[in-house]
Amino acid sequence: MDEMTNKGDLAAQYDHLVLEREVFLERARECSKVTIPMLIPPSTSGKHTNYPTPYQSIGARGVNNLASKLLLSLFPPNSPFFSMRVDDFTAQEIAQEEGARAKVDEALGKYERAVMQSIEDSGDRSAHFEALKHMIVGGNVLLHLPKDGSTRVYPLSRYVVTRDPSGEMLKCIIMEEMNYKNLPKEIAEAVAEGMKNEHGEVSPTATVKLHTCFHLEDGKIKSFQEVNGVRVPDSEGQWPKEKSPVVALRWTRIDGEDYGRGYVEEYLGDLISMEGLSKALLEGATAAARLVFLVNPNGVTRARDVLNAENGAAVAGNPQDIVPLQVQKQADMSVAERQIASIADRLAYAFLMNSAVQRQGERVTAEEVRYMAGELEDALGGVYSILSQEYQLPYVNRVIARLTKMKKLPSLPKGVATPTIVTGLEALGRGHDLNKYDMFLKALMPLGPEVLGQFMNVGDYITRIGTSLGIDIDGLIKTPEQMQQEQQAAQQKQQQAQMMDMAKGAVPAIAKEGAAAMAANMNPNQGAQ
Repeated sequence: MDEMTNKGDLAAQYDHLVLEREVFLERARECSKVTIPMLIPPSTSGKHTNYPTPYQSIGARGVNNLASKLLLSLFPPNSPFFSMRVDDFTAQEIAQEEGARAKVDEALGKYERAVMQSIEDSGDRSAHFEALKHMIVGGNVLLHLPKDGSTRVYPLSRYVVTRDPSGEMLKCIIMEEMNYKNLPKEIAEAVAEGMKNEHGEVSPTATVKLHTCFHLEDGKIKSFQEVNGVRVPDSEGQWPKEKSPVVALRWTRIDGEDYGRGYVEEYLGDLISMEGLSKALLEGATAAARLVFLVNPNGVTRARDVLNAENGAAVAGNPQDIVPLQVQKQADMSVAERQIASIADRLAYAFLMNSAVQRQGERVTAEEVRYMAGELEDALGGVYSILSQEYQLPYVNRVIARLTKMKKLPSLPKGVATPTIVTGLEALGRGHDLNKYDMFLKALMPLGPEVLGQFMNVGDYITRIGTSLGIDIDGLIKTPEQMQQEQQAAQQKQQQAQMMDMAKGAVPAIAKEGAAAMAANMNPNQGAQ
């Protein structure tokens, strides 16, 4: 912790760190101007600001489309984006006890479902969508997960952050403006002296700046708050580093920089060109659509007669005296139109829009569409790797810590079971494994089912296919024990059926022999003769 933190003047620290943030913030505002202007507004904006409307919509469509795809990939509905995994040594010890591993897996499955249910009930999905849009456009956003309530999203204009060379957060200061009346009584009295006017009163509309600091010290995240330089009582707190209540996110990771760069910045040139061409084409089309007649001032036709004439009326005049005004810029406007279409195609590919997946043609197979979609999704592999480690994992750790403290989850032994992200980059890897399994099976099909049945473990193959698809096959696929029990039951049933058939065949023979014996007993002379 630096000396400025010891002094307790968070406002001075914030103003000092703002200078380093300004370059990234201005770049983010340029990107927001051609996509979603109100997402990262200018510094002079307020509640009643009338934001300009871009002349093209592909920027906003692209941001919303990419954010939606990432949201569904990182936080899929009705499916956990993480799994609680036991380390290898503990798993080996558990496996020695019969049935213990299945019970542990079942308990961890309930644990995962409880966490996911809490996340869905909290309404954090809307906060994640907003955070993803901020990262795509501005490259940076801050998430605050309080001990109760939903997740809060802070744009880059509301916080500053410093990191060590490895990218780990060292300090983060959040700045919020709030009304003086909303302060607790003891805080309001402490800051009132510096806010009184010439009449010795504080204006009811006066605002104060609340600064909240989170800093890393001795392996823990510690926090405190100040209002206009006055320390807020009972605002101190501390958490383990891996369970920090704040997560400073960034789209890209660049060594030596405290902030990231947005995805839109990589395509800012195309977006600016699209904006300028769309504006020029719209203005040209508007001018070309105007209906204006030029009347020869020396002709016999009077403009007033033409303007006041009703439909179908006869007016004295010469048609050569009236000529419609024409722009005659069709060729030039077609050049701009073709350039707009070319840029739109490039941006559609960049933002993973569906229109970029399907090529123009009469016959486009479903396999081709799936292949192109997979190619575009693979392009985000590097982004998934960053988001899984800096976004998903800290988020789920914080949620688990919060639920454990609220006694809604049991406390697990430290280091035995840890959350592991199974979406994003991990999901892409499973998708490639599925394609390889399909190719492998197609290559073996010519050998025939007899050879496959002799050399291939079908149960293991089914398990791997289910894992590649991300499906929980527990209870869906029969275990070897269940199959053995069913085979034993089938054999017993077959044996019983055979015994029944034998019994049915033996009854007539026994009855025939019994009848013969009875007949012999009734006629003893027959035997003597």
